[in-house]
Amino acid sequence: MGEVRRKPDDGCTGTRPLSPTLSIDGQPATADDLIHVALINYGAYTSFRVEQGGARGLDLHLARLEAEALELFGEAVGEARLRDLMRAAVAGRGACWLRVGLFSPEISPRTPDWRGRPRVMISVSPPPPPLAQNVRVQVQTYGREAPHLKHVATFGLIRARRLARAAGFDDALFMDVEGRISEGSLWNIGFISGNDVVWPQAPMLAGVAQALVQRGLGASGLTGRTEPLHVDELGRFDAAFLCNSATPACAIAAIGDRDFTSPAGLIERLQGAWASSPVQPL
Repeated sequence: MGEVRRKPDDGCTGTRPLSPTLSIDGQPATADDLIHVALINYGAYTSFRVEQGGARGLDLHLARLEAEALELFGEAVGEARLRDLMRAAVAGRGACWLRVGLFSPEISPRTPDWRGRPRVMISVSPPPPPLAQNVRVQVQTYGREAPHLKHVATFGLIRARRLARAAGFDDALFMDVEGRISEGSLWNIGFISGNDVVWPQAPMLAGVAQALVQRGLGASGLTGRTEPLHVDELGRFDAAFLCNSATPACAIAAIGDRDFTSPAGLIERLQGAWASSPVQPL
């Protein structure tokens, strides 16, 4: 079976047109590989935009993959191998979107005990647009299983977004049973008080985009800190924003019935903080 492909998308540029592809350990994905991945929901991944032969925060994405491999499979892949597979997957392409996943055909509900180096599945596709320019989010009581991992168990996230949209919102923001804010469905959240960015402290995924924004705050005239935040404290803040690898910063217009108005230029300053991290070669 050849590489899994769809029609080319004009949203990606490069030395040759980009047709989305899927490879496993550097070889075209086979039907057997895909059957296992479709039926067994055990694995983890990271995803990011490739530009100029590299990615911002690549060191963080590689560290995430290695930590995921150790925790879920018992053995790291190795940074050199990950880089080799990434370079091979994007060869000849310009800007594109890379999803690097980890799985093992030896693991299933009846055979959970296998330990070893996981297989590496890489999809290459056109880079997606940002999530939005501003969003209204519904607060939901929910916490992801193993929230520190970017794992493939996405049922809860998709259901949360569906429920939010059915209620007239754009997306969902999660809190625990004590009202402590953690993260959004596909993103991290930051709050603004004057020139301070305040990140929630709770069980959640440490986002790469969040880390890059934090790294660049000083150059944008902002400071950042992390502290526990509760839903009933929203009145402390002037604005809120979300961020993920496809969306360096996006204004949050409302959380529930609490409206926010972002100060002029705030989102541009946050995007500048993210962009201050250099592109790291694959």
